[in-house]
Amino acid sequence: MRYSRAERLIQLALEMQAARGGLTIADIEEKFDVSRRTAIRMRDAVMRAFPNATEVPTGERTKRWRLSPGVAQSFAEITSDDLASIEIAAAAMERANLPVHSQDLRGVAAKIRNLIEGGALNHIEPDLEALTEAEGLAHRAGPRPHISPSIFDGLRTAIKSCRKVSFDYASRSGKSSTRRTVAPLGFLYGHRHYLVALQEGATKPKFFSLPSISKLKLETDGFERDPGFSLKEFVSHSFGVFEEAPVDVVWRFSAEAAPLARTFVFHHSQSVEDEADGKLIVRFRAGGLLEMAWHLLSWGDQVEVIEPAALRDLLPEKAQSWPALP
Repeated sequence: MRYSRAERLIQLALEMQAARGGLTIADIEEKFDVSRRTAIRMRDAVMRAFPNATEVPTGERTKRWRLSPGVAQSFAEITSDDLASIEIAAAAMERANLPVHSQDLRGVAAKIRNLIEGGALNHIEPDLEALTEAEGLAHRAGPRPHISPSIFDGLRTAIKSCRKVSFDYASRSGKSSTRRTVAPLGFLYGHRHYLVALQEGATKPKFFSLPSISKLKLETDGFERDPGFSLKEFVSHSFGVFEEAPVDVVWRFSAEAAPLARTFVFHHSQSVEDEADGKLIVRFRAGGLLEMAWHLLSWGDQVEVIEPAALRDLLPEKAQSWPALP
């Protein structure tokens, strides 16, 4: 356990060095998934180990701390685990049909390799190959949406430069399309990938399915990004991408399915409760009942909808006889 704590403090020192604006106690809590009390102890330990750690003058009530560049550099050793994580992430992006992101990650890995001395790299490469092969991400079967890399390139350029784009947007049947002009704000990735954008004349952002976008054009007109808009906040009240008023949701998983259900984060607001008979109660508040129903079908008869009744009514009776997730 001592080694684990030391390793965590070294990582915090590197994070404090990398963050030009410094880290707050809340940042430490989030990055290391610890309580506020533990975060304060971690900060104090780094401050003791590195006397030149300083508080960043921001003029704000929230305090920030950082380390000067290079102070903790000797601890920043690149390992096979580090490179494997990048390669695994790149493979996951490729598997999700996000080739631009995959290329970017492999570009970062190549830059890192150039910084490693030859002798050390010779020791890392065999372990790296074994780790990435063991993950097997590149071999996974299953459907994925088809999205042109040029669409991603154009949209990312527009988001970075705050320029509007126009494109043909296909109907759900694929038999017709309409021309849309939007201000792109970000992406939402999942079973399907979406562009979050503000359409001309609208006051609220909408979701556009990326596979349905074609003939993208980067417009000369720019737009001003609302400084108060947060993509995380925008999607936080939904189970998926369908916008609905949030409702209280309660699911009960069978004793057989409970161990697997505990490994899922169904919504960021969820709470879980173990029952005496081994069943698991999951509660959260969100909208998007149809997408919840789609997800619940994969659990077969291993989950019961307690609330809301509207969600229970969306589930077909035959779903109760379906096999649950393997």
